[in-house]
Amino acid sequence: MARIAIPERDVDVPLSDCGVQQAAALGRWFAGLEPLQRPQVVLSSPYLRAVKTAQILREQNALIADAPALAIDERLREREFGILDRLTRVGVEQFYPQQAESFRTLGKFYHRPPGGESWCDVILRLRSLLDTLSLHYSRQQVLIVTHEVVIMCMRYLLEELDEATILDIGTQGDIANCAITEYQFEQPIVHEKGRLQLIRFNFTAPLERGDASVTSASDAKVWIL
Repeated sequence: MARIAIPERDVDVPLSDCGVQQAAALGRWFAGLEPLQRPQVVLSSPYLRAVKTAQILREQNALIADAPALAIDERLREREFGILDRLTRVGVEQFYPQQAESFRTLGKFYHRPPGGESWCDVILRLRSLLDTLSLHYSRQQVLIVTHEVVIMCMRYLLEELDEATILDIGTQGDIANCAITEYQFEQPIVHEKGRLQLIRFNFTAPLERGDASVTSASDAKVWIL
């Protein structure tokens, strides 16, 4: 198959029925935590499937009772593919062989399709997002609903990884829909800065406990810090 046949823009692709079940299961898991362990703020990609996931989490009482309204931030959007949008690997080879060769030469970290983004471009917008989080949500538990490449790029930034390391992590398997990637702030030692410490990555136990399927199709991903 050369093209992915969807009638709407990627941003408008709705959350699937399976995604609704997954979001509800995750919301119930959060609701079962002690109030002080639940997220205080939720930010979401503007993509419809991500926003719907965030709304379901709120409906399931995943957040603390007085959590503010959902904040949508376009910097959390999916990576943009430009002229390669909706094309499979076969489609890229068929319609844009020069882009396929460029991808093989540069690798996905640096390859930018015309009209689209490389991983580096996603990282650039996320650097400003981290400044926003630090400025407005310092010391709060923030739940973010976003997409796989965004999560991987956030790992690259927060853990100060290099290209080879983050791409190697990516080869170990897809991030499941509604899986949790969690960071906690590590208190600083004297004369040193504190930092966010990875607690769990691609954590799917809430789905399994909630009798929801574990999938990695393009619905929405969740991470929290």
